[in-house]
Amino acid sequence: MNSHIGQNALNSRRAMALIAGLALLSLALVSAFAYFGVLGSLVVPADPTATLNNLIASDGLFRVGIAAFLVVILLDVVVAWALYVLLRAVNRNLALLMAAFRLAYSVVFLAALASLLDVAQLLGDHGYLASVTTVSLSAQVTASMASFENTWDLSLALFGLHLFALAPLLVRSSLLSKLLAALVLVAGAGYLVDTFGEILVPGYSFSVSVFTFVGEALVIVWLLWTALKGVGRDRALEDDETERWPAQPKAVTA
Repeated sequence: MNSHIGQNALNSRRAMALIAGLALLSLALVSAFAYFGVLGSLVVPADPTATLNNLIASDGLFRVGIAAFLVVILLDVVVAWALYVLLRAVNRNLALLMAAFRLAYSVVFLAALASLLDVAQLLGDHGYLASVTTVSLSAQVTASMASFENTWDLSLALFGLHLFALAPLLVRSSLLSKLLAALVLVAGAGYLVDTFGEILVPGYSFSVSVFTFVGEALVIVWLLWTALKGVGRDRALEDDETERWPAQPKAVTA
């Protein structure tokens, strides 16, 4: 019976790895579309008037971008759940902390997204647009866009802590797993440096996380590899399953 339960546990682990891997891959693609494909094409740095004109002319695309960001947040929730289920056998308390940090990041990111929705609703109110000057409207839009960016930047500190908690859960006996964990730690540090840089350094414009994200990409590869190929059941998983499903005593026959 223990062998059957152990195989079920391994299959469940691979399923969670597949869910987390696909969710992370989808998240990366959708967020790139929303940030670079939508905001990157509509927002003109240091030119509020051009930005305003772009947003008005491409209202539908802007709203699609907001919806894409919302999809990203929902996928983050799925990732937090799947990673917790996958890694709780290694250290349940640390896995819970890891998932909690990602959920907290998602909540703050959702609050940031509300600023973009404010812009969309403002530009969709034709009566208001007719009664306000372009300068005033540009100022309101600029303030909301800045609020989105600033709140998101702050949320990335929580995401960095999520990666800090995730890294030790990835460590196994192999050198590759230790390298992966180290790169995830570096990625987490990159987000923390950028967030505190925004707060402490006036005019901070350098993005460390652009160079330290490699660990995040490799986590996707590791998850999909785990799902498709399997990774032999480790001792932590065995202990977890034994605790939940203790061995049944054998019947004694005369």
